[in-house]
Amino acid sequence: MVLRFCRAQAFPISLDTGLGDIRDLAVSGDFAQPAKKGEVTQRDVIDDYVQHALSFIDVSKLKPLKVVIDAGNGMSGLIMPRVFKHLPCELVPLYFELDGTFPHHPASPIEPENMVDVQKKVREVGADVGAAFDGDADRMFPVDEYGNLIDGSMVTLAVTNSLLQKQPGSTILYNLIVSKSVPELIEKLGGKGLRTRVGHSFIKADMRKANGIFGGEHSGHFYFRDNWFADSGLIALLIMLELISVEDKPLSEIIKPLDHWVRSGEINSTVKDAQSKLKDLEEHFGKSAKAVDKLDGLTVDYGDWWFNVRPSNTEPLLRLNVEARDQKQLEEKRDEVLAFIRG
Repeated sequence: MVLRFCRAQAFPISLDTGLGDIRDLAVSGDFAQPAKKGEVTQRDVIDDYVQHALSFIDVSKLKPLKVVIDAGNGMSGLIMPRVFKHLPCELVPLYFELDGTFPHHPASPIEPENMVDVQKKVREVGADVGAAFDGDADRMFPVDEYGNLIDGSMVTLAVTNSLLQKQPGSTILYNLIVSKSVPELIEKLGGKGLRTRVGHSFIKADMRKANGIFGGEHSGHFYFRDNWFADSGLIALLIMLELISVEDKPLSEIIKPLDHWVRSGEINSTVKDAQSKLKDLEEHFGKSAKAVDKLDGLTVDYGDWWFNVRPSNTEPLLRLNVEARDQKQLEEKRDEVLAFIRG
């Protein structure tokens, strides 16, 4: 079980804003007697939540799309039937039965092997789009009409495209692992882009400060100001369905002219001393780079290609992401940086 701690109005709590104190209190076991005993209230809020999510789009603009949803035996299997009864779309369900043993595959769509079933079903039934959700349904990873994977950067791109057409000049946030195609599109559409550290507590705090309408992460988390700055894979999916309908184009054709980069995805390497390796990387690659920053780990930008290396908070790992203008350059630079990390 994973618990996320928040203050009133969904303010996230990180290690330096209270989570460390909660940890220390739990370890000590020194709990004060509460002045008042709490109460338990049971209420089904799903329909209210569904109506809230639907408020982000104009349902009347949706076309009768065929949509495959892989719930992975997680919570989206409970939510999606209530959502789609309000849509003109055909829902093709996969693994909607709630089952915490996850008998078909882990409910973790960030791993490509867990996307195979939704890819296959989209091709089999000729769907317009498909999507897989994680166990608690906050993360969403789609596939296009051909069953091709659409990564978190491209979802951020598509949602940004839709929202900036509706709310021109707004602020959009993106973490530093997201493709450069995202800030390029924000600038093109006249929005204001803000680059942030990786992680929900950072991006939510930055969104509040900047009053950003949307924030996207490569990990499949998509945040909305009007959703209390919290993430929602469902809202991101609904906006994409509206975009496909309004543009009257397949998802692949919407994304293709907006995406000008090729990405490696996140690659993990075990290292003995992460901080020492980061220093070596900066010294070796930073000298001839156009820009170097340490907002989160180390980012080295050469203009036509760039990479970020971040240490894991829990394991002796470095996480590498590389992006380049074409596949050949990507493979060459990825292998070069990986060889240095693992050498």
